[in-house]
This record gives sequence, C-alpha cells and structure tokens, in this order.
Amino acid sequence: MAEKAKKKEKESSGVILPVGYHSRLEADFRERVMPELSKTFGYKNVMQVPKLEKIVINMGIGEGSRDKNIVEGLRENLALIAGQHPVVTRARKSIANFKVREGMPVGCKVTLRSQRMYDFMDRLVNICIPRIRDFRGVSPKCFDGRGNFAMGVQEQLIFPEIHYDAIPQVHGMDIIIVTSAKTDEEALTLLKLLGMPFRN
Repeated sequence: MAEKAKKKEKESSGVILPVGYHSRLEADFRERVMPELSKTFGYKNVMQVPKLEKIVINMGIGEGSRDKNIVEGLRENLALIAGQHPVVTRARKSIANFKVREGMPVGCKVTLRSQRMYDFMDRLVNICIPRIRDFRGVSPKCFDGRGNFAMGVQEQLIFPEIHYDAIPQVHGMDIIIVTSAKTDEEALTLLKLLGMPFRN
C-alpha cells in the first residue's frame, strides 16, 4: 500500500524521481547539520532535532487574472521552478474595489515535501539567491514566532530554468519554509547551517 501511495504521489506531481535518488542537501542535513544542532542546543534525542517539513511557493497573478494565457504561463513557470505541478488558487469572495469575482483565479501555489523540498532549497540558497541584484543578505526578522520563515522574491528570473524571452510578464513570489523547530532561534540556526545567507 505504501509503495502504491508513493507511486501515485510521484505521478501526480508530474516528475518521476529515479529509484534510490537522494538529495545532496538532505544527505548534508543528516551527516553534518543534525550533529551540529544537537551539539548547539543539547538535544538528547535525535527526534528533537528541528528539520524542514515543507516549502510552499505562492505566485499572485494580479491584474492578469482575466487573461487565461497569463494564468497558464505562470503555472508553467512555477512547474519549471518547483519540479511539480502547481494548483490555481481562486478568490473565495467577490471584492468590487479590486474587480475580483468569486472563483476568479488570483494565483497559483505548490507545496514541496521530501526530496523535491531539499532539491529546491539547495538550488535556492546556492544558485538563485546569489543571482539577486544588489543582494545584501536575507533578513533574519522574517520568522513567525513558531519557527517558520517567509521570504519574498521580486521576479522569477533568478531561477535558471526561466528564460526572459519565454515569460509573459515578470512576477514575484512568496516562499514559506515550514520547519519543526519550536523557536525562531532554532529555526534560524537550522537555516543558517543549510546555507541560507542571512544578513548580519
């Protein structure tokens, strides 16, 4: 049953990972980061060590919500970035001032777990963030008090999978990293050890 569930999850995401595949960052987490966290915070049980649980990527469509080509283009962009098919988010209620009707597409999002989560995190900290112009580090103040971190990206072009000529328009995105840490201090240390370049 478990094998069938895993196979179904892989097929639904649109990308089938090779058998026995392991993310480079996940291996680094187990071999280097976990012992370092245990030493720093004095965990007595390996299950106490905070870890990544999921990464949620959300792109808002904005004024392009009435254009099906823009919606489809953003879905394709997000699928390339995440390696998994995103879902379209729709307005829950109508707001006349914003010209939004109930059920109108307002964005798209994807939730990454397991191998894809670690792969995305690896690319984000080692390839994408260094491509941001005038980058001076990620703000360490973007935690929610429960060990979860959120950051905004102004344009999808920092991802090497996206080519400027192939996108309908430049869009930003929100990236939420959910961890099992109980405090922001533990989550900050975890993300630093995973390579997140925080501002001093």
